[in-house]
Amino acid sequence: MITQPLICQVSSKLKVNMENFFESLPEGFVAEALALTSPRDASRLSTVNSVFRSAAQWDSVWESFTPPEYLPEMEDGGAFRSKKEVYLRLCDHPVIIDEGSKSFWLDKGSGKKCYMLAARQLLIASSDSPNCWIWTQTRESRFTEVAELISVSLLEIIGKINTSIFSPDTTYVALLVFKTTSKAYGFEYQPVKVCIGFHGDRSQTRMVYLDPEAGRRRGLRSRRGIGMFSKGGFANWDVVPPPSKENGPKQRDDGWFEIEIGEYFNGGGDAAEVELSVVEVNGGNWKTGLVIQGIEFRPKKFC
Repeated sequence: MITQPLICQVSSKLKVNMENFFESLPEGFVAEALALTSPRDASRLSTVNSVFRSAAQWDSVWESFTPPEYLPEMEDGGAFRSKKEVYLRLCDHPVIIDEGSKSFWLDKGSGKKCYMLAARQLLIASSDSPNCWIWTQTRESRFTEVAELISVSLLEIIGKINTSIFSPDTTYVALLVFKTTSKAYGFEYQPVKVCIGFHGDRSQTRMVYLDPEAGRRRGLRSRRGIGMFSKGGFANWDVVPPPSKENGPKQRDDGWFEIEIGEYFNGGGDAAEVELSVVEVNGGNWKTGLVIQGIEFRPKKFC
């Protein structure tokens, strides 16, 4: 008859045998195995025992997680004591690439590639007119220029990027990164349509709000909303969602705001061009005070 004490005794012996087995593994073999996992898994496995902890510090492990093509772009590229420091630097400090048109960094947990298209790489309607937009500098931006809205009655932003630069077998989220000035107005209750897709294919489309206070608004039918909003521009007024936390922007740790445009899966096959757009629904009201830094692409977080 199998008793509880017997089960505990067997479990204890198995645990000891497993610990002895792991302790007996060559450190180089463990390092090669860790290099086939992810940065998150390598860090977790380093807590198994002293062999795993030591192997997880090998340069070969962290070199496998670090794409070599962007290392020359790093400042103080030769001032790091280990490849792990290089990896962590690429996670925490985006580097500017492609003559200032993009920034690149790594997702710390997965090691997947992340990018941001600079505002200069976007097609912004009327951005060549100083009466509508100006190109200016701000210390809070990673790029040398940002686009600041002076006055337009219709907002339209379009971006394109080739999938060949992204990590394969990864679901990416695209987000517009922006902020507003103290004089911003015209975005209250004014929805915009965001879209992501490939040329010729069906696209994901949804309605969002760029107003940072969208989650606190009480709805489109308020007196203030109708005063700033042309109801006649909507054929299906009732289907336009009211502002909420779900369709409003979220503030980032760097002080900017972001609004999700959509997501797509990069299977790593033939390269294709992802097209994105942020277009104001036909309201026709004048607006100002929007500052565009760019469009960001990062791996989707799964709970």
